[in-house]
Amino acid sequence: MSTVIEAPETVECDSREVSCDGGGDLGHPRVYLNLGEAGEVVCPYCDRKFVLKGA
Repeated sequence: MSTVIEAPETVECDSREVSCDGGGDLGHPRVYLNLGEAGEVVCPYCDRKFVLKGA
C-alpha cells in the first residue's frame, strides 16, 4: 500500500526562479530553486512546494 503525503505548504509564483528560507525564526539556509519545465519544485529542506501560476 502506498501513502501519498501532501506538501506542508504550496506557494504560487510568478517566476520560474524562487528562494526559500523556511520562513519564521527557525527556518533553514536560503536556497534558490528553479521551477523548470514542469513549473513546480519542492524545497529539499522544508518540503514547501512552489508552483508556477497558470501551469
